[in-house]
Amino acid sequence: MKLARFTAAGKTQLGVVLDGHVIPLADLVPGVPASLKQVIADGPELRARLQAAIEGADGRVPLESVKLEAPIPDPQKYLAIGMNYLDHVEEARKGGVTMPKVQVWFNKQVSCINGPFDAVHLPRVSEMVDYEAELGVVIGKRCRHVSAADAQDVIGGYFISNDVTARDWQFASPTFTLGKSFDTHGPIGPWIVTPDEIPDPHVLQMRLFVNGDLRQNSNTSQMIYNVYAQIEHLSKVMTLEPGDLLATGTCAGVGIARGREGMLKGGDVVRVEIDGIGHIENRFVAEPAGASQ
Repeated sequence: MKLARFTAAGKTQLGVVLDGHVIPLADLVPGVPASLKQVIADGPELRARLQAAIEGADGRVPLESVKLEAPIPDPQKYLAIGMNYLDHVEEARKGGVTMPKVQVWFNKQVSCINGPFDAVHLPRVSEMVDYEAELGVVIGKRCRHVSAADAQDVIGGYFISNDVTARDWQFASPTFTLGKSFDTHGPIGPWIVTPDEIPDPHVLQMRLFVNGDLRQNSNTSQMIYNVYAQIEHLSKVMTLEPGDLLATGTCAGVGIARGREGMLKGGDVVRVEIDGIGHIENRFVAEPAGASQ
């Protein structure tokens, strides 16, 4: 099931995406939660009720007539892992960066979250804005000390992330957070795909294009620490909550590997595709004066 948050006729609501249309959840199940975090937390039982109500449902709205929004605009946490693809590690090694011996995690502050097709700002204070195609995971159950063997049970779904990075700010600090957290630098979506549609998240082809030019092309099988190992590691430290977002690492082909010429410029359009999920696409524009989302 593809669960979306969308705006149509001035109203933002939740829906199920099916065959090029979106069906409002409120038309399927009376009293359905207004938050996608809660829909995911309610788990397979609610999804089964939604699925049973879909057949013959009225009120289908063509996707092209709605604006898809960030499916979860208000997670408690947005965490991302660095240097987690074999091909990216090799790419970084050529640039003098060594592979870390443990999982390396950082925060993307939740204020960076952006819609799957919204404009992304090129900050006035950065000259090195880069892209990173990533598979995203949303946590579906409150959990702590989860083993890798049990981690699949706490996953609420999958999405596409572009871990937009201001490299000059990233390199200027011993932590990545500032360079990863500029407003609008967290486009996610286009929806949440529930785990029943992606039984194995480690066999998905992932591609990123800049103005139609293929820059990243790899498979999630190249992860050094798979999704389940990531959840095991994080849950040793903190309680994970429904709606928490994880970005699971990027593959080779990032802009910084090309030097300054690989950095994004005003007007560039970045498209990220992951098989089984869909795509997001964002135009990069100069940050307006006094900008806010």
